[in-house]
Amino acid sequence: MHAITIPEPGGPEALVWDEVPDPVAGEGEVLVDVVATAVNRADLLQRQGFYDPPPGSSRYPGLECSGRIAAVGPGVSGWAAGDEVCALLSGGGYAEKVAVPAGQLLPVPEGLSVDRAAALPEVVCTVWSNVFMIAHLRPGETFLVHGGSSGIGTMAIQLAKAVGAKVAVTAGTAEKLECCAELGADILINYREQDFVAELREATDGKGADVILDNMGAKYLDRNVQALAVNGRLAIIGMQGGVKGELNIGALLAKRAAISATTLRARPLEEKAAIVAAVREHVWPLVSGGHVRPVVHREIPMPDAAEAHRIVEDSSHIGKVLLVMPG
Repeated sequence: MHAITIPEPGGPEALVWDEVPDPVAGEGEVLVDVVATAVNRADLLQRQGFYDPPPGSSRYPGLECSGRIAAVGPGVSGWAAGDEVCALLSGGGYAEKVAVPAGQLLPVPEGLSVDRAAALPEVVCTVWSNVFMIAHLRPGETFLVHGGSSGIGTMAIQLAKAVGAKVAVTAGTAEKLECCAELGADILINYREQDFVAELREATDGKGADVILDNMGAKYLDRNVQALAVNGRLAIIGMQGGVKGELNIGALLAKRAAISATTLRARPLEEKAAIVAAVREHVWPLVSGGHVRPVVHREIPMPDAAEAHRIVEDSSHIGKVLLVMPG
């Protein structure tokens, strides 16, 4: 088969479409013929040499994919060759074939093409596990998502609205904020021109956000705590703004607030399977019913992965950038 390899860490040009050995479905796994995958910021970090896959995982980038089952390994039930699926991966999505633990498979939702389904697994599992399973966003609460026009952000807006929350977003351009509004965002904040703490307080009569989903890390830590409501919950899922920040414990105590920080890639298989099962139960009916949809910026042939990485690196996109098999 062919896959995107990284012979040496570097810029987008470090991605090489090369012939590699075929994977084999092991115990509890299925082999998927990949139709599409999606570009995540973790892929950019891996390309640069900063985010190695967990031990035993595929060395090729790609944290999600969609396609058709080619073979079912020993100990797997409920799936068959030919089934159209999408999957959460620890790596290997940038390839023609990938072996996937059966617990990380999802059927392609009704009404969605198999290629577009590649835009779902990583963002849906990230949002559902952090915002709902950990931070317990409830109807009527105020939810702030940073980077509202990103793949994570566009999905978070829709899921939060689906449960009856009031949604605030930050984004860097009027075009991106307009997209967030079309998806249901109620409070639109241009982080280049406005202070999100002040804007959020004004929009909530001084209360703040009950839940914040943050991709920035250190840069936003202090202001995120300021923006939290009493009993608020801050869920950190990224470090685009650095890894070390100063935390005012007194402010956190005064608000009786909580901070969680998670990654998805390195979690044990049983934890990933539990998240995927929850997503299938709670989110898949929303997707099949047309209430939630993936937002796709562009589809690019997989051999041209370097172009896709440049787009994501420039942050010029809205939603997800997909890599699709040529032909």
